Amino acid sequence: MRIAIYGRDFNDTVLPYVQEVFDHLAAHHIQPVLYSKFKTSLHGKIKLPANTVVFHNHKELKDLADVLLSLGGDGTLLDTLSLIRNSNIPVIGINFGRLGFLASINKNEIESALKALINGEYTLDARSLLILESDNGLFGEENFALNDITIHRRDNSAMMIIHASMNNEFINSYWADGLIIATPTGSTAYSLSCGGPIIYPDSKNFVVTPIAPHNLNVRPVVVPDSNKLSFEVEARESKFLVSCDSRTVTVERSVKISIKKADFCINLIRLNNETYLNTLRNKLLWGIDTRNY
Repeated sequence: MRIAIYGRDFNDTVLPYVQEVFDHLAAHHIQPVLYSKFKTSLHGKIKLPANTVVFHNHKELKDLADVLLSLGGDGTLLDTLSLIRNSNIPVIGINFGRLGFLASINKNEIESALKALINGEYTLDARSLLILESDNGLFGEENFALNDITIHRRDNSAMMIIHASMNNEFINSYWADGLIIATPTGSTAYSLSCGGPIIYPDSKNFVVTPIAPHNLNVRPVVVPDSNKLSFEVEARESKFLVSCDSRTVTVERSVKISIKKADFCINLIRLNNETYLNTLRNKLLWGIDTRNY
């Protein structure tokens, strides 16, 4: 097995856990395939196995790795999408961040998780993605998102009006700070914090969630993922923001946007001792009520 490793620059408190990952891989004679920028950030801080290989982009990764291991939080795992793309390389995350819905392995469980991974004690959880299309080619070849695509106003601008349609049929004009189009995976992210529902990963739908809507009777809408959504923006400001997961660009008001399901999925690795419902209970602290103590 060849395991690729991706991460960001860490503070010193996390470095012992990073070292533990490489030590366990070396103990199991696994050759690490390290992202070049991550290797640079670790220089002088971590002792790497002598057989470590370096990759620089998604084209090199495709031929070098069987699995990609993300070290960090959910945001770090989302970053790996630009490297994985449609290669079908499965990804698993060790959580060095906070909540960790996607990067679900606790940093205190590194040894057991890596052992399960190496022994093939896992299943693949295929997650759908969104594709953004626009008349000016926003985001280039990286116009996809695992969590959500968001249209929102700039920090100093007034409320927006977003005209939304589905398969050329008008849905609504949203008077709001913005609009979130989330996958089932992203339903537990930004959309959830704005009042959106939790959607089971294989439900085959999206949710359209307004951000701070002016009209209080406007609520999130769940739609089948076989549909194509289109959006036009009306606002006082000449520009607004569009985000694909953690990547954000500034867009001219005249730009029209459409969103649909991507024709490829991302395979998240789920260890055999994990389930989606168990993750929900643990991360959202279901069943824990201070009144019981």
